[in-house]
Amino acid sequence: MNQSPMIVIKHLKKSFKDIKAVDDISFTVERGQLFAFLGLNGAGKSTTINVICRALLPDSGEVYVDGLSIDRDMPAIYPKLGVVFQNSVLDANLTVYDNLYSRATLYGLTKARFADNLKFLADKLAFADLLKRPLGKLSGGQKRRIDIARALIHEPQLLILDEPTTGLDPQTRLLVWDLVTELRRNRQMTVLLTTHYMEEAAEADKVVIIDNGHLVANDTPNNLKNQYANDFIKLYAFDASLLKDLTKAQLTYTQDEKGVVTVVLKDMAAAKQFLLTYATKIRDFEAIKGRMDNVFLNVTGKQLQGGHW
Repeated sequence: MNQSPMIVIKHLKKSFKDIKAVDDISFTVERGQLFAFLGLNGAGKSTTINVICRALLPDSGEVYVDGLSIDRDMPAIYPKLGVVFQNSVLDANLTVYDNLYSRATLYGLTKARFADNLKFLADKLAFADLLKRPLGKLSGGQKRRIDIARALIHEPQLLILDEPTTGLDPQTRLLVWDLVTELRRNRQMTVLLTTHYMEEAAEADKVVIIDNGHLVANDTPNNLKNQYANDFIKLYAFDASLLKDLTKAQLTYTQDEKGVVTVVLKDMAAAKQFLLTYATKIRDFEAIKGRMDNVFLNVTGKQLQGGHW
């Protein structure tokens, strides 16, 4: 089994006149990973994706997909790629079936293989009843499911998802992620994801944060949370004297209108020590690991507007 990286990017640069959209970034995406690529709109995420797909030409740097250079080997790379762009690339006048069939023919799928893949995706993404309907008559969520099916119909090794679930209802989002998880497990499919949903980023194997074209963080979600995000203890029931203890110990805390106290702590080791120290005064609590939105804010100084499931 090939264990070489699926994507290797070395010193990539891309400018638009005076704007440095991507400014000397390097990273590697290992085979089979769910790799999250985070940044505000305009940070350089979509530019990087368009370079990988050869929709944009880089100013300098090297990009390899499955060991192949995008400069020399793009015809061999295209069959390995499935891309879900932010905006749909499907034909609104064609039926769902015709959209997917025309896509499959571009990759030389036999009718039998297309039929098998279509049935699998229609079952997993719940669109079997939409196959005869014109795409333009579908709702936004239904169109998004077809966009994802289009990217997967030829069984790509690398799936690029550019904010694929923005605006989707929770049920559809779960359908999408259940399918992606199954394909990663059964086919070792690699997934490069950009998202505004921090819950999705937190499930990634690796996270890169890009800000104003610069790569500013590159690590696992857990390591990033340990480095850049505080942990918390929520106190739901406790002795009243505990608040004086917190003030005396110069611990940072807040108390909401329901009386719940949130204590800010450096990490889970500090949280454990806190609970041991004040065990006799705490009756009900919850320990909360730092979140990816805290990481993003602390790394970039900016708030990434994301949704919640």
